[in-house]
Amino acid sequence: MAKIRKAVFPVAGLGTRFLPATKASPKEMLPIVDKPLIQYAAEEAEAGGVDQLVFITGRSKRSIEDHFDVAYELEHELEDAGKHKLLDIVRNVLPSNASCIYVRQSEALGLGHAVLCAKPVVGDEPFAILLADDLIRTSGKGVVEQMSDVYERYGCSVLSVQEVPREETNKYGIVQVEKGPDGEMRVVSIVEKPAPADAPSNLAVVGRYVLTPRIFEKLEQTPKGAGGEIQLTDAISALLEDEPVIAYPFEGKRYDCGSKLGYLEATVEFGLAHPELGESFSAYLRNFQALNA
Repeated sequence: MAKIRKAVFPVAGLGTRFLPATKASPKEMLPIVDKPLIQYAAEEAEAGGVDQLVFITGRSKRSIEDHFDVAYELEHELEDAGKHKLLDIVRNVLPSNASCIYVRQSEALGLGHAVLCAKPVVGDEPFAILLADDLIRTSGKGVVEQMSDVYERYGCSVLSVQEVPREETNKYGIVQVEKGPDGEMRVVSIVEKPAPADAPSNLAVVGRYVLTPRIFEKLEQTPKGAGGEIQLTDAISALLEDEPVIAYPFEGKRYDCGSKLGYLEATVEFGLAHPELGESFSAYLRNFQALNA
């Protein structure tokens, strides 16, 4: 069975919830402490065995390409200054065995269209999709690696899921599941952003997918929905008619960095866990809380 070697990063969105910060800079380049969101996602994919990173880009996204490119002038200055630790950090943004491919999404036609743009690169292979503004912290295997293990066991598409409050089902794709022969959660149906009263469950799909290449055929046949967009959820629903899809409750904590509150939560918790800053940042927060009690 083919392993997951390619990952698609849809990064063409406008990031309007973070304006004006994202007017000229991609939301995926917003930093959590000292690394941008897109680097956390890339590192998760690489840890899961991915060696081809496919970025679906749009206008004002050049900084993502620059981030993963070689910065000769910066490296030269750091080397001359004897700043070898920083030099290692800059040089290891992307491992030497990984390659980046950039595909331009000419029109903002939704997540499904962004994934379809990756078809010429992905070809006839299973692949992962990572939405960088869903930052997931784990104590062991990253989510891509967890899902790849599930794929290798069952040979079908895998969706990362978590329970959400019933009143928030209108923010997510929601799945209805049944138990399979091994106790796995088989997807029976998937609905995009249902009203709480209409939701088949409170089990939401979040920003990690492992999909078989058959999804491209389904995306090509998926009509445009609300807002003129091609919904990945609709294509997955069609995929269910041909092959099983597994819902996987991943191990880890997700931060919705597409929202300002989720972004702040991630900044605080990653700051507290930072090997260099954690202790002093924790002391600062305790002092701040005492002074403002």
